[in-house]
Amino acid sequence: MEGSKTHSSESMPGDLSEALKEATKEVHEQAESTEFMKNFQRGQVSLQEFKMVMASLYYIYSALEEEIERNKDHPAYIPVYFPAELHRTTALQEDLEYFYGPLWREEISCPESTQKYVNRLHYVGQHEPELLVAHAYTRYLGDLSGGQVLKKIAQKALHLPSTGEGLEFFTFEGVSNATKFKQLYRSRMNSIEMDPATKKRVLEEAKRAFLLNVQVFEELQRFVSQSHENGHPAQQKPELRTRGTSGAQERGPAPVKEGEKTAMKHTDMLPSTPLARWILVLSFLVTTVAVGLFAM
Repeated sequence: MEGSKTHSSESMPGDLSEALKEATKEVHEQAESTEFMKNFQRGQVSLQEFKMVMASLYYIYSALEEEIERNKDHPAYIPVYFPAELHRTTALQEDLEYFYGPLWREEISCPESTQKYVNRLHYVGQHEPELLVAHAYTRYLGDLSGGQVLKKIAQKALHLPSTGEGLEFFTFEGVSNATKFKQLYRSRMNSIEMDPATKKRVLEEAKRAFLLNVQVFEELQRFVSQSHENGHPAQQKPELRTRGTSGAQERGPAPVKEGEKTAMKHTDMLPSTPLARWILVLSFLVTTVAVGLFAM
């Protein structure tokens, strides 16, 4: 038994970045095989799905970056602290304002599955900050890699402006060369002093973050499939915003009569069932992480 443990430790890649990539290989392949992944790569994504994804990502990155700021001086995070280059909360706020208007905070909500991820991020930041690098690596390098592919697909499929409105999340103005920056990030991450036991916990945390999205996605996918089989497919409301040639149509919702406002506020342009909302959000999250890790 002791010899088995020694062999396992020796077989683990020395560099943390390589060890993370190797540890998450299996769940990456699992995410790649999802039906939604294949559909998205074909450009089969609706504006409504994309808007809900942006809202979910806002909650995730707000939590992640709150904990990063809390632990920016921690020895296990100092080397990879790049707020100007990587932080996404402000960009997501701009995207949400573009899609929902100035009162976007009143229009979005945090699905239960996303809240679980948010809770985990806060727990790690407050109780096990040495594991925070696993979440940062999974999210940020994924955004710099596969996220750029998703940006092009979304821009084309959703007919978003070529000037980049609605896609600030994918735009890293502080990174002039993504390939070189990722090399720098990996090098900094590999410089973090970490004993074997802590390194193993970091690898498990990366898999945990990945599997959270994959497992919940699969569960909700089964629910949606069953709904279709029973003849009750999830229904979607009309789009909140209409696109046209005028600036007013591009930047905000069309005026509605006073009597219609209450009804619109309660529907919020979301699918009619909570589980249908969760599946749309999580499917995109799975796609983002999976494509990102493939390109790391």
